[in-house]
Amino acid sequence: MALHLLKLCVGATSIAELEAWIAGRAAAARKSGVAFEQVHVTRMVPTRSADLLDGGSLYWVIKGEVAARQKLLDLRTFVDAEGVRRCGLVLDPDVVRVEPRPSRPFQGWRYLAAKEAPRDLGADAGAAGLPEALSRELRDLGLL
Repeated sequence: MALHLLKLCVGATSIAELEAWIAGRAAAARKSGVAFEQVHVTRMVPTRSADLLDGGSLYWVIKGEVAARQKLLDLRTFVDAEGVRRCGLVLDPDVVRVEPRPSRPFQGWRYLAAKEAPRDLGADAGAAGLPEALSRELRDLGLL
């Protein structure tokens, strides 16, 4: 059964910003002739790697909401230059929007059971074509 990770998306204030950051890194890799691979480095190493790699995703919390996810492709542990053990979360570069759900701030990452994960937003969802800020405002007003 798939298990997911939940993590704050530090530095991005919207899904569009996250997607632009990924696209920029991919373009820079292409320009330098290197194959692009999106790896997010975290200090803690998940112990349940088999469950995470069995269809798991990294769910991003953006501006206090679980807003998007990226499929986990691999987990790579390594020791950095300071001798600290770290984990590289290898992610599919495609960002999938999910039904927004409030989330309180936390440090690091948390496991997220498959049954607790928000559903993906389909292209036919009512707010799928709206700008993120407008969609958030309409949700806050209880109109979506």
